[in-house]
Amino acid sequence: MSLKDKIMAEVGKVMDPELMLSLKDLGLIYGIEEKEGKVTIKMTLTTPACPLGPMLKHQVKQTALKVEGVKEVDVQFVFSPPWNPRTMASPKAKLALGIF
Repeated sequence: MSLKDKIMAEVGKVMDPELMLSLKDLGLIYGIEEKEGKVTIKMTLTTPACPLGPMLKHQVKQTALKVEGVKEVDVQFVFSPPWNPRTMASPKAKLALGIF
């Protein structure tokens, strides 16, 4: 498993505290770039004005830093494309959100 895959596996476990679904299942992690232990994580929020954004950013950063081989982490919020659970969420998340 590559370092990038290990980071995604761990970061993907961070839960949205309101929806009680993982960021990975919700499709909120847009991408991870890694070079020589320096990691950039691009993620979004369910809404740009989400009051939990700073907390989620901190949790994602701290979780990624725990992965062996990770030296630095920069978490960036991106809002393009806008989050759409119909196309970005996993089947598990869609079921929990009532999207059929």
